[in-house]
Amino acid sequence: MKARWVEGNRVQLLENGEQFFPAVFESIRAARSEVIIETFILFEDKVGWQLHGELVNAARRGVEVDVMVDGFGSPDLGRKFIDDLVAAGVRLRTFDPGRRILGIRFGVLRRMHRKLVIVDGATAFVGGINFSADHLADFGPGAKQDYAASVQGPIVGDIRRFAVNVITRSDGRRPVDRSSATGQQGPAAALFVTRDNVEHHNDIERHYRAAIRSARKSILIANAYFFPGYLLLRELRRAARRGVEVRLVLQGEPDMPIVKTAASLLYDHLQRDGVCIHEYCKRPLHGKVAVIDDEWSTVGSSNLDPLSLSLNLEANLVIRDSVFAAQLRSRLDTLVEHDCKRVDRPASSGFGLWESLRSAVVFHFLRRFARWATLLPLHTPKLVPARRIGAEDSAENTHAG
Repeated sequence: MKARWVEGNRVQLLENGEQFFPAVFESIRAARSEVIIETFILFEDKVGWQLHGELVNAARRGVEVDVMVDGFGSPDLGRKFIDDLVAAGVRLRTFDPGRRILGIRFGVLRRMHRKLVIVDGATAFVGGINFSADHLADFGPGAKQDYAASVQGPIVGDIRRFAVNVITRSDGRRPVDRSSATGQQGPAAALFVTRDNVEHHNDIERHYRAAIRSARKSILIANAYFFPGYLLLRELRRAARRGVEVRLVLQGEPDMPIVKTAASLLYDHLQRDGVCIHEYCKRPLHGKVAVIDDEWSTVGSSNLDPLSLSLNLEANLVIRDSVFAAQLRSRLDTLVEHDCKRVDRPASSGFGLWESLRSAVVFHFLRRFARWATLLPLHTPKLVPARRIGAEDSAENTHAG
């Protein structure tokens, strides 16, 4: 499906699970005909079980419910969790399920990393928040900082058609077309952009680069896993050199230490041209958002790293709306002011042999990674429907959902 700008949408920013989960659950409770969910992670914690209850109730009152989880991100759904969903009529599918070998999960490449919820073809949620309790502040120091957007309006038809096409390719079922149910709802123009390994290899990155290239005043990007390709880095540096204020909010307390190490390899490369880097230090940053100038912004699942930009299946909502952009910028400015530290460039201007070698290696890796990614193992992923598990089923089927 080719992405297109669609006018007449109302978009609302949702920050963290405290805003996201109640909005999603309320929408599911009000659903009359259809709920479609795609998520990388669904855990059997208090959030997962609450979603489970809402979906079971919706299915029992006759709502068509389709849920897809990723086999790597959600490997441990148990028998009762799956059985109760399927018994209620929920169609639960796993993207590319895999077995553990010696307790280790393999298959990290080319994952279904999207986070989408579509209800009645009228409301959609797009962002980076999974259905897990670590997106709530009461989880503790490891709670993630993240964002999503809820949207009503004609763009929901595009999002729904995309999700329905995935279902259709899975089992041939063709749900009733409800895309015409969403009329003009607000002032925002929106674009639903996806990345896959067949037709849309670099669509999300291309929209980032185009927006950065056209920036005239400011660029503010908050991204959890930052190790983008050479072309995107080049656009950021060029923007800073022509006088655009370029700020990056990256992880200071990462959930995986290698994330900070990888991003820091790029700091000097960017700072030399005036890019300002802040590290978020309150808790792990999981957001994937950006706002450029006074109107353009994006919220979605795509990090700016090799996995998201060259391998995973991703989805972002791109928005042209001054009110939404101002809201997102305000929230990120608050983050920078209260919970970030600015990373200053070392006072020494010397660039030693080790730094020169490291910079060269990083430069050429990023320059060529997109091409190298095509050489990595490629297979046709399976979308496996879950079924109720009887006594005759083997234990490995408990991970089918």
